[in-house]
Formats: sequence, C-alpha cells, structure tokens
Amino acid sequence: MFNMQKPYLTTRSLQPENQETPIHFLEKDIIPNPLFYRRNHFPYPSLSSYWLPITGSVARPQLFSMEEILRFPSKTIKVVLECAGNKRARFEPKIYGEQWENGAISQGYWKGVPLSYLLTLSGIKKDAKEIVFEGFDAGKRNDPDKEYSFVRSLPIEIALHPDTIIAYEYNHKPIPFIHGYPMRLIVPHWYAMASVKWLKQISVIDDLFHGPFQSIDYVYYPNKNDNKRSFPVTTINVNSTIQKPLNMEIIQIGKHKIKGIAWTGKGYITNVKISTDNGKTWSDTQLERRDHKGYSWFNWSYKWTIQSKGEYTILTKATDSYHRTQPSAAYWNRKGYGYNAIDQVKVKVE
Repeated sequence: MFNMQKPYLTTRSLQPENQETPIHFLEKDIIPNPLFYRRNHFPYPSLSSYWLPITGSVARPQLFSMEEILRFPSKTIKVVLECAGNKRARFEPKIYGEQWENGAISQGYWKGVPLSYLLTLSGIKKDAKEIVFEGFDAGKRNDPDKEYSFVRSLPIEIALHPDTIIAYEYNHKPIPFIHGYPMRLIVPHWYAMASVKWLKQISVIDDLFHGPFQSIDYVYYPNKNDNKRSFPVTTINVNSTIQKPLNMEIIQIGKHKIKGIAWTGKGYITNVKISTDNGKTWSDTQLERRDHKGYSWFNWSYKWTIQSKGEYTILTKATDSYHRTQPSAAYWNRKGYGYNAIDQVKVKVE
C-alpha cells in the first residue's frame, strides 16, 4: 500500500537535479541518505576506475588507489552541510536562482581520511598557497560560454585542519553516488560548495585560484549593478529554523511544543530566543543538545501555552559563541547567499 505519510524531497529543478530536504517533517537529526538535499550545477558524472592524484607544488606527487585510502587512518565526524543558497526565496527584493526555502541543509556522520594526512605524504612545498579540488562533474556555463568542471580551492590553513577530510562513508555506509561517491571533500563550518563531490584530483598551487565557481559564483555582491565591495562566501552564518508549527498552520488553543534547529559556522550555538508576539517580548528556548566541540546543529524547543484565539507571528534568533546573532534583515547580495535573518512563521489559533 502506498504510504501517504512518508516525507519526500521537494524538487527545485530536474536538469541538473536540485532537491530540498523535508526539514520540517524529520524528527531525527541524522538525515537518511534518500532525504539528504541535492545540489548540482551539472548532470551527474560518469565514473569507471578510481584513483586520486595529488600533484602540483609538492615534493612527492601521489596517485592513491581507493584501497590505499581505505587503509589510511580515518575519523568520523558529525557535520551539517548547508547550501550557500539556503533560504534564498526569502530575500527581498527577490533574487534569481534556485528558490530554496528552508531545506537546502542536512547533516549526518561522515567518515574519511584527514586531508592533512594525504598532504603530509605528498610533502607540501613552502611556496604553496592553496589546495585546489576538482570534481568529475562538468558542463557548460553561460558566463563565460565554456565547458568547466566544478573546481574550488581552500586556503592552506583550512585544508590542513584536522577535521577537513576526504570522506568515503556517510552514516556508516559508502557515500551514495548522488552525494559524491566514491569520495568527496568535507569542510566543516563552511558552506557546502566547499565540500567538492566526486573528487577527481587535488592540486597544490603557489598562487590564488580564480575559477568561475570561486571568482564568479559563491561571492557576496552587495550591489545590484556592479562588483564593488564583493567578498567570498566561506563560513556558515549563524541561523535557525522553526520546524514546528508550520508556516500558516491552523492550531488550537492550549499547550504546544515549538521546536526547531540552530547552527553556525563559527564556534557553537549558545542561545536561541523565541518570540510569540512578533518581537515584542523574547524568551529563552531549551537547547536539547549542547555539542560544543562538533559541527552539527543544535535542537531547541519551547513550551507555549495559548489562551486566546487570533493570529500570531513566531520569531526565533540564535546566538553563537562568537557573539554573532541573527539579524532582523539578511545581508542582501546579488546572488542570494547566506540568508540568516530572524526566522518566522505565522499561525492562526482557533
């Protein structure tokens, strides 16, 4: 029998495939493989045999087989991956691009070899400045009108962080092909464009990388008509999402549990405040998990007793250990990255 209660991804586009996690309908904070959001720039690549080369400004160029990498020291980390365009649909004025709502975000357990271990085996030269990662996914762009692979770089200090890994498992199973099998980069605390999928090769360079997915896309452009004051998209902004109740939901007088998640790209979440009267008064929520060392989101909840019928606006704002708090309005930028304004839902009480 067809199960009408099963959550499904929300489709944003099919060519290339881009789909949202049904974040409001998931009780657990480990996202199962089929419900992990999908973000692609090109069609899925074709792969045959697999080797991972490390070349460039290194003393000992390497060509690692899959079998070798599986034998290297590994670690498992719980990481939230958020698309830089998550919540783009909420920007005002509106911005062209995939109209992500709240579901371009997922998390789970990633297992892999620390990138620093592979780079140590390769012997990075003193003049090295960045590490470049190329994926097997490729296709045509309109700006400029050429074929490109998805390629991005990381500064040396981020690449050498002990929790930057070359992952080959997600939730204790091989990474699904649609999420980067056989290997993908995982960069905790950065927006997910940095976590390059279907790794084809790694290059160490002695200059700054300027590929289109670094110098054109994934850049904050604060001006509509020029590129002045632009700067790169890197760490995740402090943010929160109300999972329950749903926006525009009709509920009853009585006791209700409001719940949601909060996350950040610097430090950890220290507080989530909530308002049930459109910002007139604020109260503390209960943080249900205090993981001060990891990279996952924090679950929060609030017990709300409603005594009167009417329409209510619920707001939430998170603060992290670097004293960053969600703003009342998001930082508008031409490509619609990093939306993190105070979250809100409206409900009607009958």
